[in-house]
Amino acid sequence: MTVIDGTLKLDPEEARRVRQERLERVGRWVLPLAIMILAIWLWDRTCVWNEIPQYILPRPGVVLQTLHNDAGLLFSSLLVTLRITFLSLALAVIGGVGLSVLFAQSKWVEMSFFPFAIVLQVTPIVAIFPLINIYVNNQTTKLLLCAWIVAFFPILSNTTLGLNSVDRNLRDLFKLNGATRWQQLRYLRLPAAMPYFLGGLKIAGGLSLIGAVVAEFVAGATGQSSGLASRIIEAGYRLNAPRLFAALFLISLTGILIFLVLSLISHLILRRWHESALKQER
Repeated sequence: MTVIDGTLKLDPEEARRVRQERLERVGRWVLPLAIMILAIWLWDRTCVWNEIPQYILPRPGVVLQTLHNDAGLLFSSLLVTLRITFLSLALAVIGGVGLSVLFAQSKWVEMSFFPFAIVLQVTPIVAIFPLINIYVNNQTTKLLLCAWIVAFFPILSNTTLGLNSVDRNLRDLFKLNGATRWQQLRYLRLPAAMPYFLGGLKIAGGLSLIGAVVAEFVAGATGQSSGLASRIIEAGYRLNAPRLFAALFLISLTGILIFLVLSLISHLILRRWHESALKQER
């Protein structure tokens, strides 16, 4: 960067880098949007060119029209699914962070109980649900427990990793200054684990939605007060493909919004001090 005749001029290399960054910022949104529009257009044309009946593959316009016509039923079911999703996510955060802190305070506790968390993670929910169905009577509690099992492990594993990844030199410095174990946890280990926790939270956010939908499928929940999975099951039985696609669209859109909101929260928390967020500010 140079000054010529009182005017600030960018060097050619610097100007090229600035243009490249601008193109990347625009392309980050324009390219996915263009590909999505192209995919929807091809979907529509495929239905027209091959004269596919709407009960097999509806056109995008038919799906949007169904979404509008059945908005009351679909959005009421969406609220049921969201209630299970956010309750399970909240329980996963409370349980995962609490257990991670306990693991950080005692290696013996971590070695004793972490394998049980792995067992819950690797066992398919469809295999666990028959047991839950026997021991739990309340339908909402069944769905909540299934969704919690799916969302719990990313919070636990990421936060535990973050708490155990503190710089040894900083840990020794705290000990030399007489910091207690809880002071080390509060002022050193928890802040260091925050990026790991937020990464796990973004994963768990999507998994809690998936867990809620899968739990409804496994439970075979039906009725007016059921979630979106029951609308999908019902639409499949009735060969109502437009409603099925509309419910799938709502689930996908909800998952994207959850990820974007959690990513924004992560960025707002980390943007002033963590390198991963500082790079995005440049």
